[in-house]
Amino acid sequence: MRPVFSYDLFVRFCADMGIPPNATELIARLKEGHHDLLGELFSCEYPRLWKMVNVRLDPRLRSRVDADDILQEAYLAAEARLSHFQENTSTSFFIWLRLVVSQTLIDVHRRHLNVKKRDAARDVSIDANHNFQATSAMLARQLLGRGTSPSGAAIREEASQQLKQSLDAMHPIDREVLILRHFEELTNHEVAESLGIEEKAASVRYIRAVRRLREILVKLPGFTEEV
Repeated sequence: MRPVFSYDLFVRFCADMGIPPNATELIARLKEGHHDLLGELFSCEYPRLWKMVNVRLDPRLRSRVDADDILQEAYLAAEARLSHFQENTSTSFFIWLRLVVSQTLIDVHRRHLNVKKRDAARDVSIDANHNFQATSAMLARQLLGRGTSPSGAAIREEASQQLKQSLDAMHPIDREVLILRHFEELTNHEVAESLGIEEKAASVRYIRAVRRLREILVKLPGFTEEV
């Protein structure tokens, strides 16, 4: 029977089993052909992968699918593509998994948002230009959902529009760095690997993006917390 994953079930799995995330020995054995270790290693990375999906899942689809559904599908995809990881000597296990989850998420969005029949995009049009880099709308949703938004639906919507317009002026990679560091909780090294840039460049972009974001937030009513 294939394992069924859920965030609540696996959020403490690694601690209970004493398996550290990205365990070097287990990953080495996986590369050597011990395919049975994929489930254990996948479960250890599950919380961060769950955060990734939760951040990037289009709000129009949340009544149809959730992060657990997508990660279950991604696990099956990882099983099928495991030979690609075993042959790849340059990509870390977590970043490889993240790529698999990203492709799964793209496929889910295509199935639900690009079909003519029962198109979820007809329900509520929130972000017509959805993609898998950090859009202004995506980043605005995360910021407004962290307890920093002004009270009142009308004021909140106005602030959301102002915030998205201001974020549009940021470089797309800088927005992506903010999402990766703050909301997916990747390390600077993982951000650099994910974006295919040097660690120093990732760090410089992060500092610049945070500085710019603070300049944007202080102009909005109701934002008092620092990023």
